[in-house]
Amino acid sequence: MAKRRAVYAGSFDPPTEGHLNLVRRGLKLFDEVIVAVAESTSKKYVFTTAERVELWRNLLHGVRGAKVETFSGLLVSYAKRRGAAAILRGLRNFTDFEYESTMAGMNRQLDPRIEIVFLLTEPEYAHLSSSLIKEIVLLGGSVKKMVPPLVERELKKKLVGSRK
Repeated sequence: MAKRRAVYAGSFDPPTEGHLNLVRRGLKLFDEVIVAVAESTSKKYVFTTAERVELWRNLLHGVRGAKVETFSGLLVSYAKRRGAAAILRGLRNFTDFEYESTMAGMNRQLDPRIEIVFLLTEPEYAHLSSSLIKEIVLLGGSVKKMVPPLVERELKKKLVGSRK
């Protein structure tokens, strides 16, 4: 029997506890969830693509059904190449819903065979934002419980270590 596969894509700069939670919940619905780290060049990242992939691989080590890859180009095209039945997306708030529903409509028009599956973010992660997390670390604050300890250590090396 073919595996039911979903793609969960993003820049993940950095991966947060909310992102991890979504992968774990996605694995209850799908046999396999591919975390697809975007290779976008239009954004300025703290972590390189290779570093973000390595962080994810460490965070998901031993998690059955979770894979980490990179992608560029159209997400729906990547999902099709990987044989995914769905694109998995998290919704934190109404702003996310507006943006994601527009993207879902475009992706459905590009390939109606790939479902777009939305999961509401768990309340304890709904306020998390990668950009806010980076700002907190840059200003010397703690992001404990917002990101895994590995991610916090690496963020501090990049952001605090770079100011010395």
